[in-house]
Amino acid sequence: MIIIKNLDTIALDIATHIKTVVPDHPASIAVLKHGIAVVINTVSIIVLTIGLSFITGKVEETILAMISFSILRQVVGGIHLRSNIVCIVVSTALLTALSFVNLNYNWIVITSVLSIILVLVYAPSRIDGKTRIPKRHYPLLKIFGVFIITLNLWLAISVVAASFFVQSLTLIGGRCEK
Repeated sequence: MIIIKNLDTIALDIATHIKTVVPDHPASIAVLKHGIAVVINTVSIIVLTIGLSFITGKVEETILAMISFSILRQVVGGIHLRSNIVCIVVSTALLTALSFVNLNYNWIVITSVLSIILVLVYAPSRIDGKTRIPKRHYPLLKIFGVFIITLNLWLAISVVAASFFVQSLTLIGGRCEK
């Protein structure tokens, strides 16, 4: 029977090994573990999603979905799933599905306007304790998020509009205190 280790266990093993090899490293095992887990999670999503995009023939669309989703997410935040494995599976499936979206210009405008409204109401969301950005700058994140979405009204890229809309939905219910 093959036992697949939990990603947190793998990250802990790597962090512990690093600390053994370099005992004077300034980061604690917990800090190293967290950083390594984030890298494993992100790399897994990228590799799996791009791998699937070669199978589906939607490489360009998938890359656009990944870039646009992640840029807006970095600016305005969003929901975090409880498990790394669930995050990898859901993110890979979502980004792959977004690569198939083909909206006409009217739908690009509608989804963009809805995204802007969601960002204005809920952003930034769930970034407290996860960023070094001072709270006094949170209104700027909201403005920058709106700017990014508005830019796609000019570019009119269907996959990007859909990606922004889905990312904006992840903001609901998680407003940060201003």
